[in-house]
Amino acid sequence: MEEFPSPEMVTLEGGVFLMGSDRGRPDEKPVHPVEIEPFHVAVSPVTNAQFAPFLIAGQDPPRFWEDQRFNAPAQPVVGVSWFDAIAYCEWLASKTGIPYRLPFEAEREYASLGGLEGVDWPWSGKHWQDHPRADHIATADRPHSPDAACANGYGLRCMAENVHEWCWDWYYPDAYSERNAGELQPTERGRKVSRGGSWRHAVRFTRLTARASLSPERRYNDFGFRLYANV
Repeated sequence: MEEFPSPEMVTLEGGVFLMGSDRGRPDEKPVHPVEIEPFHVAVSPVTNAQFAPFLIAGQDPPRFWEDQRFNAPAQPVVGVSWFDAIAYCEWLASKTGIPYRLPFEAEREYASLGGLEGVDWPWSGKHWQDHPRADHIATADRPHSPDAACANGYGLRCMAENVHEWCWDWYYPDAYSERNAGELQPTERGRKVSRGGSWRHAVRFTRLTARASLSPERRYNDFGFRLYANV
């Protein structure tokens, strides 16, 4: 029987939380309540080792697959577009029967908070420099292999740094203020939401409420993804 790289997952019970930040940029405002249904989320981003069987199945290698800075088995896979991430979710779901997917932006923020409220980072301290890997983050030239040192209160690793993570949603700067004005539609040159800092942009995007975006076909060496699934 074939074995496929199902990740370690945790189950979050969901509930109502306050999304956004009055201390953040305009696209993080206003703070507003969001109800989250229970869901499963992977402890770590998808790694190169987990992605490799997808290549054997016929997927083209990610952009930086042969670069020694980015191809260690335990490193998060990078150089994957939003479409590549969706294709991996669908492939792994077809092999395991588990409906893997990318997160909605609200789920990603809820998970990143690790059970805390009104905080900017998932670690103790008031500044990003209080992160246990702050010295490494400031000088990194590649993503590190996720370990328990960067876990939040839910046991999720690297939710605020290491690699940006794709979300399902289209990005709208005014999404929070216009969320009740009807369904928003993507523009001709739409961008998909990403969350979390990276080894290149850790300082700017490590705040848990910070929003970022990228065209879904782009493949950058600080972009990866994490698996989610409905309960």
